Amino acid sequence: MEIIETIHCRGHKNVRALHKSTFEITKETDLSPNGDCIIAVGADKGAADLSPELRRALGNSGTILTTTLSCGGVTAVIRSEGFSGITLTHETDLVWRRSTFVCSRTISVYSDHTAYQLPRELVEKLQNEEEMTVTLRAELP
Repeated sequence: MEIIETIHCRGHKNVRALHKSTFEITKETDLSPNGDCIIAVGADKGAADLSPELRRALGNSGTILTTTLSCGGVTAVIRSEGFSGITLTHETDLVWRRSTFVCSRTISVYSDHTAYQLPRELVEKLQNEEEMTVTLRAELP
């Protein structure tokens, strides 16, 4: 079974994308230079806004999440996994993690990309405040 969901967001002039263990998108519209994991703002969905089916799927170990970031003609594909304990109840944020740390903002773990590892061409587009589409594709075991 496959579940697909789309999120629309945009970059911000303060996107730095330097964090080495996570990346995040948020519904918040402002970003300080200290938020080095945040890659996009103004998202039309936070964790709690995702469909119940996707939220349930990502709360199971073994679910594979393929996230496609598309911005200004540049695309990055991230592979990560669902994990027992993921609740996706945070109102504004979504965080992809390399580790297995789980909180209300965690969408997946064992991510094969962090903010630091995203293509710099994509980061430049986000720094120019371009629109980004985030496509989530969850494949259940």
